[in-house]
Amino acid sequence: MEATRAKIRAFLAKFFQHADLKDSDDIFALGFVNSLFAMQLVLFIESEFRVTIEDDDLDINNFRSIDAMAQLIERKTTSHLAM
Repeated sequence: MEATRAKIRAFLAKFFQHADLKDSDDIFALGFVNSLFAMQLVLFIESEFRVTIEDDDLDINNFRSIDAMAQLIERKTTSHLAM
């Protein structure tokens, strides 16, 4: 899962160059995310990790932090492999 976190960190670093984000930091509470960026984040996750974000996945808690996004991706890829 560390490789997943690293990819997410690299993506976020493009937008938040001066922020020293920890994996557990709430990027919404810190004010880094608006609705447009939230959609970019969803599109990045879908394309980078080849998962489909369903309506049920569009819970802010799945995208609050690098840890939360990595856990979502792990759940999506694990459930995909189980099929």
